[in-house]
Amino acid sequence: MTSEEKQPRTRGLSTWTTRRWLRVGAAVSLVVLALLGTAGGWVLSRTQALSTDLVDVRSPALTTAIRLESAILNQETGIRGYGLTGTPEFIAPYEQGLTEQRASAADLAGLLRGDRAALADLEAVQDRVARWQEMIARPVAATPPGTPSPLAAARAADGKAAFDAVRVALSGQQERLRADLDRARDDLTATIALRNWVFSAIAVLIVVLTAFVFEGLRRGINQPLEQLGTDARTIAGGDFDHPITPTGPADLRHLSGEIDFMRRRLVRELAFSEEARLRLDAQAADLQRSNAELEQFAYVASHDLQEPLRKVSSFTQLLQRRYGGQLDARADQYIDFAVDGANRMQTLINDLLDFSRVGRLHNAHEEVDLDEVLERTLSSLSVGIEESGALVTHEPLPSLVADPTQMGMLWQNLIGNAVKFRRPDQAPEIHVTAAREGDLWRFTVTDNGIGIAPEYADKVFVIFQRLHTKDTYSGSGIGLAMCKKIVEFHGGTIAVDTTYRDGARITFTLAPRPPENPGPSTLPEASRSGPEQA
Repeated sequence: MTSEEKQPRTRGLSTWTTRRWLRVGAAVSLVVLALLGTAGGWVLSRTQALSTDLVDVRSPALTTAIRLESAILNQETGIRGYGLTGTPEFIAPYEQGLTEQRASAADLAGLLRGDRAALADLEAVQDRVARWQEMIARPVAATPPGTPSPLAAARAADGKAAFDAVRVALSGQQERLRADLDRARDDLTATIALRNWVFSAIAVLIVVLTAFVFEGLRRGINQPLEQLGTDARTIAGGDFDHPITPTGPADLRHLSGEIDFMRRRLVRELAFSEEARLRLDAQAADLQRSNAELEQFAYVASHDLQEPLRKVSSFTQLLQRRYGGQLDARADQYIDFAVDGANRMQTLINDLLDFSRVGRLHNAHEEVDLDEVLERTLSSLSVGIEESGALVTHEPLPSLVADPTQMGMLWQNLIGNAVKFRRPDQAPEIHVTAAREGDLWRFTVTDNGIGIAPEYADKVFVIFQRLHTKDTYSGSGIGLAMCKKIVEFHGGTIAVDTTYRDGARITFTLAPRPPENPGPSTLPEASRSGPEQA
């Protein structure tokens, strides 16, 4: 076969999958084992048949032939003694020999069924014995006892010749039976040797087949899987440029190709992720720097605005006190607008200063008992609480490692908002709870006030975002933004529970310990997309 003829078959075998190799290997193994089993069965059957023939036929046949010969010899001895002496005692061996002859002949005929040559020898023996009996034995036996038989002397030569013919026939029969017995023994010996060779060959072939199976599994499955595992461990160790070597059957090569494709895609994704991370780090650094600059700007701007604003506020108040009522009504209104605007600006600047100080000036973490902080907050808000008739209750609060000033600002803004945004016809009821959730504490501040519409649940945490006019509810709109900044600085989150409809419920989480790298203080940009509020 040429190499061009071998090449297509090689390509065909290269497309075989593990399942196909296993099926073909199992089929070939079963065929080989079936052939070996058939050969072994035939050898065993042959051995059994030869052994049965030797034990049950050939050996008994020779023994029976010898008994037949002994019975005929007894007849000849008895007839010869009776013919020479006329003594009746010699008739007994003759008659016993006749009985044994018939029994032995019948047994021998039964043993030699199907063996025409042996049956022919038996028939020849019986014919010659019958001729001798007819010529010598029966006539001599019929002679009266007491005197020698004259017929025995007269036919002595013919009797000897007839019985010699019997001897020849018996000898031929026994020689054939001995030859058959020897041949059966030789066949049995040869068959036993063949059986031993066959079963030895079966054992060797089973060992060889088992070795081939194990070697095939090792090379076709174990070795490719070990190579794949080695490559995978190399890649998992960080060498993502290490290629996957496809080996083994088609399906394992396909699996290796898929894993290598995944590796190449992972390399691309890692490269892209690394590039994105670098860009993100740069952006984070820029954002952190920008936030720091923005906070510094807010602090400096608000601090520097304090002095001119105090002058404007002082002189507008002085103008109001000195010239109030001396000018026309329009002038008094303008003066009132100026005084009110200066006061509002003063409040906004102070709130902005407080907002910028969170995480920058107030950053002294220590063990804080929130129960005590809340009690101090309620004491500072006692005037507003008494005027509104508010009822503030709380569950036992935990102790945390936090900044005590920021915790006070957090409770003051949350409780103050709950008191301020109350229903006109109902006294405020405020309840504070705390529950452990994994590594965090979750707190809730629930009131029965006017509530927060779900569409404004995110906007209320934006700095300077107001949902009502200053005439309806006072304030600068910085309270919840301050709470958000404080909570996030302590590693938590804050949100409005939009499922609560009987007022407002603010939920926030705090960590028992401060985060290792608290997020940079940020100054959220004021959103003007929401309603200025009515």
